[in-house]
Amino acid sequence: MLRILLLIIGYFIGNIETGYIFGKLNKMDIRNYGSGNAGATNTLRVLGPKAGLIVFLGDFCKSLIPCLLVRYIFRDNVSLSYVYMLYIGLGVVLGHNFPFYLGFKGGKGVASTAGIIMALDYRIAFVCLAIFILIVAITRYVSLASIVVMIIFIGMSHMLVKTN
Repeated sequence: MLRILLLIIGYFIGNIETGYIFGKLNKMDIRNYGSGNAGATNTLRVLGPKAGLIVFLGDFCKSLIPCLLVRYIFRDNVSLSYVYMLYIGLGVVLGHNFPFYLGFKGGKGVASTAGIIMALDYRIAFVCLAIFILIVAITRYVSLASIVVMIIFIGMSHMLVKTN
């Protein structure tokens, strides 16, 4: 029951569409431009680096903060807190990608997923960030970097669990 509640809470937090809000502050629906989604990458392309960074930080923090809060609440049981962080984090990403009030058309969840990774293990997050930046610098494809980083994150998480 708690896992479902965490998913639901995360979903509603994820519905805070930073890109959409920032676009509206600039008198536009960001989803009508660029790639058509409400995420940080599209905001970067359409409104520039400053707007892209603000939206990235908003999307990053909307998953990082709830995950850290769950970690704190369940700090006496590390294994359980890890699982609960994944549930609330998944809810945030689902809410970000499929916000009900925007016709289920949101962002891609890259920045929100990065916040979850940071909350789960900052060491893995920094390795993933370095690889992400390298791939984007070489290929100019955020989507490719995102996929590669997720594969690396899963592998590194598995290795850390086995060694701890």
